[in-house]
Amino acid sequence: GRVYDKKGFFFSAIIAVSSLAIGYVLLFFLRDKLGVFIGSLLMMSGYLAGMAVFGAIIRDKIPEGKAGRFQGVRIVAQVLIPGVIGPYIGKTVLADAKMITNSDGTQSFIPNENIFLYALIVLLLLIPLLLILCRSIKPRLVELHTPYEQELDEQTVPHADYPRPQFKRDSYLCLNGWWDFSVFRRDREWLSTKILVPFAPQSRLSGVAMAIKRRDVLVYSRSFDLPDGFVKDRVILHFGAVDQYADVYVNDRHVVSHEDGYLPFSADITDVLMSGENTVKVIACDPLDADLPYGKQTDHRGGMWYTNVSGIWQTVWIESVPNAAITSLRMTPSLTGVDIVVEGGADDKKLLLTTENGVKEYNFTGSAISIQPDDAHLWTPEDPYLYRFSVCSGDDCVESYFALRTIAIDTVDGVDRILLNGKPRYFHGLLDQGYYSDGIFMPATARGYEDDILTMKSCGFDTLRKHIKLEPDLFYYYCDLHGMIVFQDMINNGKYHFLIDTALPTVWLRRGITHRANKRRRAAFLRNAEQMMNLLYNHPCVCYYTIFNEGWGQFDADECYRHLKSLDETRIFDTTSGWFKTELSDVESEHVYFKPVKMPSRCNGPLVLSEFGGYSCKLDGHAFNLDKTYGYRFFTDTDAFENALLELYRREVAPLIPQGLCASILTQVSDVEDETNGLLTYDRLVLKVDAERMRSLSDELQHYI
Repeated sequence: GRVYDKKGFFFSAIIAVSSLAIGYVLLFFLRDKLGVFIGSLLMMSGYLAGMAVFGAIIRDKIPEGKAGRFQGVRIVAQVLIPGVIGPYIGKTVLADAKMITNSDGTQSFIPNENIFLYALIVLLLLIPLLLILCRSIKPRLVELHTPYEQELDEQTVPHADYPRPQFKRDSYLCLNGWWDFSVFRRDREWLSTKILVPFAPQSRLSGVAMAIKRRDVLVYSRSFDLPDGFVKDRVILHFGAVDQYADVYVNDRHVVSHEDGYLPFSADITDVLMSGENTVKVIACDPLDADLPYGKQTDHRGGMWYTNVSGIWQTVWIESVPNAAITSLRMTPSLTGVDIVVEGGADDKKLLLTTENGVKEYNFTGSAISIQPDDAHLWTPEDPYLYRFSVCSGDDCVESYFALRTIAIDTVDGVDRILLNGKPRYFHGLLDQGYYSDGIFMPATARGYEDDILTMKSCGFDTLRKHIKLEPDLFYYYCDLHGMIVFQDMINNGKYHFLIDTALPTVWLRRGITHRANKRRRAAFLRNAEQMMNLLYNHPCVCYYTIFNEGWGQFDADECYRHLKSLDETRIFDTTSGWFKTELSDVESEHVYFKPVKMPSRCNGPLVLSEFGGYSCKLDGHAFNLDKTYGYRFFTDTDAFENALLELYRREVAPLIPQGLCASILTQVSDVEDETNGLLTYDRLVLKVDAERMRSLSDELQHYI
């Protein structure tokens, strides 16, 4: 009962059912008195514990005003059938069974094989009834509205902000807004309506708010006119992300195909444009192909798995560029300056750097330039200074920024530490899923990203672990701007196995497991990781990459580390976050939820507590699922929730920092659907902790380093 009150149903039920199952196994194999005694003890303990656990959750779930009706049904099921009807059934089943005389002179049946046959028949009769019952029971889900929705109206173009702050031109036409939208199911048009791009059709903000099936085909279309003077030489159509497959047509001519749910892509549409009105059509499908990265998306959401998104879910936009356009910037900072590589453009280039002392001009030839600003101003979470600059080449000019910072590992006072700008730092972080109750994969406006960052900063946190999801570039820009360090996860693909990937490692098995990966899945994972790293290379906030999380889709981890590390040696790589350790990793990464946080006996590199906590506090009026709650320890009021978190940090986390703990990632920034273990509610309306108390805790933790 205490375990149930403290840990909740799921954890308690696992213990009870495991004890019951182990008892059954022992009774099957053992025949001596001691073995039978131990098996019987485990079996009965598990049975009684299970009765307590299931009885407790039944009482928790009885609807108000229905207790009498429920108890009537329970009496029929647990008393009438087994107590009155049951003996007649048993007598029939054991009609031919042998009898024995007991020591008191009474006689008893010896169960024969018929009992197993009849048990099977009963089971087969119950299964379809249970399936029908389960399908008829739908969880009570609530529409949770965020404050950002108030900024949208019929005339507002959502997410019209320039989507690429580190590579900005003066040419920009946003195609977000209302598109024509059709869903084809079994080769027939099943739905024809309007959709608000860039919100996925599963989201309420899209105006569609419907589940998309794996074989559905989504068709988007709209017209557009290019403003006078917009066209330079080439016109490029950009998509922030389309999940998972997309074919794009402009004026009924195919311009690009793409597969991947998270990466941006583009097409040169110059040669298919017409004067006046043009049309763009996107044909997309989302089969939740496990060979492609999919993150936490599932078509059967619940627990730690969330609603999937399909089709267009980021900004669609157009720009025009000269023939000799700048194609990319790559900036590698140090503590004194930055090396910038400018690809494309003309041979002669000019860079204008804005500093605290004014604008400084640099002229150079070729693609590379090194800049050492006077009195280098370093980037830190406390002082996130950004150097703004523009680079011009021929007829093209782009605006960008860089920051001066380094991230490295070294031994300090005999302990391996992660160093920011050459100094040891404790990275005080949170898990950030990047889900929103209004737009699912995107908030209603970009202010949703910024407010999450600023709210967590106000609580003293300086790090977000972006959990198996790639965000639009604006998210990372706000982290750069406000000084929030990002530990970025790669996005998993491959099949997930609860027993192998979660259950066994949680209680015991943490090494020696890997998954088989076919050639296509390997290529898709590495392609996604490489392109993600290329997209994020210039962001000073991104300091750390996680390759595999808890074994999800894990394959050839050491080889993946070698390959990805060779592409970016300026950042920390966590090869296997949680468990299934391999030889190569920059850090020792642990997940701890159901036991006290302790220092491992052996550490290969700095210790990172990359997930812990998961304490749940479900608030009335701010819960997405009224019937289910997911977390690892449960509280009903915010004071108890906050005090438990503070105690966890001070009792278990803080003492490990002098021993080598370099970072901790608390689960998590916000509630997500069934999960209620966030510091913020899913609707972003309530912060469950006192920011000042949490900020004081952060100051305490930094003193331990």
